[in-house]
Amino acid sequence: MTRQTLPATRRTVLRGAAVGGAAAAVPFAAGAVGSAGETRRAPRAAGRRPNVIVVSIDDLGWDELGCYGNTFNETPRIDQLAEEGTRFTQAYAAAPLCSPSRAALVTGQFPGRTGITDYLRGEGAASDLHLSTDLTTIPDVLRPRGYTTGLIGKWHLTETYSGDYRSRPGNPFAHGFDEVIASEQLYIGGGDYFHPYFFMPSLPARAPGEHLTDRLAQEAVDFVRRHRDEPFFLHVSNYAVHTTLDGKPGLVAKYDAKPGAGGPGARPQLAAMLESVDQQVGRIVDELRTQGIARNTLLLVTSDNGGPNRPANQPLRGVKGQLYEGGIRVPLIAWWPGTGAAGQVSDELASTIDVLPTAAALARVPTPRQVDGIDLSRVIRGGSSDRDTLFWAYPHHIGAVHPHAAVRRGRYKLVRHLRDDRDELYDLSTDPSETTDLAEVEPVRRARLGRLLTEHLAELDLFAPAPGPDDYRSVALSAPLAVVASEPTHTILRSQEPVRSRRFAASVRTDLLLAGGGNRLFLGVAQDADNHLLIRYNHRLRRVGWDLRSGGLDATGVTEPLGSLDGTLDLSGPGSRLGFALRGSQVTAYAAQASGEWERLFRFDVGGVLDFADRDVRRRFGFAVGAEVDPGATLVEGFEAWRR
Repeated sequence: MTRQTLPATRRTVLRGAAVGGAAAAVPFAAGAVGSAGETRRAPRAAGRRPNVIVVSIDDLGWDELGCYGNTFNETPRIDQLAEEGTRFTQAYAAAPLCSPSRAALVTGQFPGRTGITDYLRGEGAASDLHLSTDLTTIPDVLRPRGYTTGLIGKWHLTETYSGDYRSRPGNPFAHGFDEVIASEQLYIGGGDYFHPYFFMPSLPARAPGEHLTDRLAQEAVDFVRRHRDEPFFLHVSNYAVHTTLDGKPGLVAKYDAKPGAGGPGARPQLAAMLESVDQQVGRIVDELRTQGIARNTLLLVTSDNGGPNRPANQPLRGVKGQLYEGGIRVPLIAWWPGTGAAGQVSDELASTIDVLPTAAALARVPTPRQVDGIDLSRVIRGGSSDRDTLFWAYPHHIGAVHPHAAVRRGRYKLVRHLRDDRDELYDLSTDPSETTDLAEVEPVRRARLGRLLTEHLAELDLFAPAPGPDDYRSVALSAPLAVVASEPTHTILRSQEPVRSRRFAASVRTDLLLAGGGNRLFLGVAQDADNHLLIRYNHRLRRVGWDLRSGGLDATGVTEPLGSLDGTLDLSGPGSRLGFALRGSQVTAYAAQASGEWERLFRFDVGGVLDFADRDVRRRFGFAVGAEVDPGATLVEGFEAWRR
């Protein structure tokens, strides 16, 4: 994203250099010119509030830095930071995927509190998710204390990619960032690492053959120069090393020639891209030293989630998208020269949610009450924290992964599969690879951790409650319906009774409908044939999904993959039911097989198309049920709807 135009203030005048082309000169307030044109500046006065820089590396795995044991990739500058600072061995991303981790970083809250629990889609999605400006963010905390706040690189906290950048819901300026540079204008997709960048079409190059990681490095160096005389917070948010990998040719050739290239954990393209990030970190460190502010700056290097390839996370189990350790345990290096002992290795629990409270502590401002993170500066100084518990919740499908949640307390971690609430228990001190499930042999510990996680999930309130009178006080509709057809037909029945409430649910007996010879069932809400929202079940394929039509057009859009549910449901058994629950624009699909308990199948949001918080929408839509029916009469029994 090109730098945006702001009203002329002292801050905007100072940052007016280096908009495009070669770097322009920036006026210095003081300092002597050193060798090779370097400016060596006197250190800041004691007691000045420290700067904070966060360098995030997209999709960096646990085992991909030299200081964490990798022997193929070369990351000497980051490794040097670990030797001079603190290397965390029990640090975690707040989520196993990009957007929720980024929401957690900027708010200090668990992703479930921010409303962003999955990676955000492009404008083709039916949802309209974004980081709400009702949330307190790092700029909100730091700017009143005189901090300049900057974002260089990836944001990925909105699903709007058209119109004026500043008017897009959830854009970083709306959250108080003073400077937003090289942030995506269009949806990122698989990435693009050489200029011109398809997702930043208006960003001019600053060097021939510009590589994106190098561009972010130059922008970060310029930011440090511009704001050397005032406290600042800077997030250098790399697009690398996210797929599709595309390193600089010379570096790729270097790694292609190394022994073992192409084997597990030895990917030349990734190694080349990671070396570029390492060089970027080195340039930032060099500039901090040149400006004489290194000892007054905390620099954090970390990842937004685990790597997408298993060898990148060895010996940890799992990958990006999973709540096993490989999906969430990440490198974290804290470098703050002169603070704490060099070469510290800390096993204190740390998380993405700790960035905001740590920055607040350094700025000497109270941490907002709603923040879940802790101040890590005490650990960096050589002390310890009193944290022993962390939570995660990923209520989505990705690949073969079903919705799940986790809690770690001390050395033990419980992973819960949210479809049927099945728990796994691991002792991470003796089994960091999570190979031995202790749930059956340690039932007391499993129950204790299970209660903690249940309470946390109840607090997050991620799923609309299952159909039934326990959670919905009023019966909205309860009657058998008859469908008469002269030939095989696909019929949807809509109630005359509008939904009336922003929170409602419905269920239908599926075994009776399937007994009539049909194959596909539908349950949801409808205005008419051209406007409806339906959960669908295909009995032949044992497949579930959802359909949204608006104005006669398919508005389902880009959704999370549900293929991992195929073949896992049989709703033809006695007492089987299909259900849904809707809360505003959030929908949860349920099923119960053969008189069993409700299983959570999936959840999704349709706020970009349909929102039942709108009274007019509620008046227009009624409950709907449908099926493929054979000639004759088909009785729809066991159809019930409730509302609050």
